[in-house]
Amino acid sequence: MSQIDITKMSSKGQVVIPQELRHGINEGDKLVVIRNNDQIILKKADKFDKNIEEDLEFAKRTEEAWKQIEQGKYKESSVEDFLKEIRSLK
Repeated sequence: MSQIDITKMSSKGQVVIPQELRHGINEGDKLVVIRNNDQIILKKADKFDKNIEEDLEFAKRTEEAWKQIEQGKYKESSVEDFLKEIRSLK
């Protein structure tokens, strides 16, 4: 499941990754930064080539989903109904 937290950018453009979200990222690791409209995606550089197409597709789909939510184009459903619908897409 995704984890979410809030951070802020310093006057020097530095952003702190919250401690709870740092697992698997170590001091000195290189990160690729991708901007997709209002999204900023961080990806470990050693994993970049392997999944870039999947990451970009995910970013595009997420951005489209946020646009629909902002426009009020969404439907509410229970967790069970949501999972049932997702499983039917396979």
